[in-house]
Amino acid sequence: MSQLRAFIAIEIPLNIQDAIQRKTARLRQTLGSDLVRWAPAQNMHLTIKFLGEIAASHVDFLKQMLAREADSHIQFDLQFGGLGSYPTSRRPHILWVGLHAPAELASLQKSIEAGTSRLGYEQEELVFSPHLTIGRVRQNVSPADLAKIRTAMDNIQLGNIGTARVDSVHLIKSDLQPNGPVYTKLFSAPLSKQKKR
Repeated sequence: MSQLRAFIAIEIPLNIQDAIQRKTARLRQTLGSDLVRWAPAQNMHLTIKFLGEIAASHVDFLKQMLAREADSHIQFDLQFGGLGSYPTSRRPHILWVGLHAPAELASLQKSIEAGTSRLGYEQEELVFSPHLTIGRVRQNVSPADLAKIRTAMDNIQLGNIGTARVDSVHLIKSDLQPNGPVYTKLFSAPLSKQKKR
């Protein structure tokens, strides 16, 4: 049985991708690629649900569920801004750009989580914390390197980056390549333009 690696996500429009690239250029220049593996702008997305390895035969069920859940949610705006690291600023592993998430995003994520759960996918144990990963700290960095990353992060204020309308959610296939993942959109489900009665 053929398998593929997949996730459900919201795409980030080009103007926001470009703004993030511009506003984080100094950070990327300061830290370089020896300490951090930077995410290419075109790969930036907001993951709603990571599915992992799925059977190719299951894609149609996921499409139906996604279309149903998306249609029951109204379009909304996301505001991007701020910079942080996960799990903590003292031990940064993932560097991210934050976003101001309206209640509609949390509601959409919950219903997609419930929908995938009904299809037999494991429920996420971590609380949904919306962010855009811009880089991953490389393994085996020294304490001095971690201090350098912290200092660089503290010295950059991103402020408000911009706002984007979210009008659809996507089922995306991820092919892991030596140069990083390659993403292919398998399906897009539009959100409703107005509230359902």
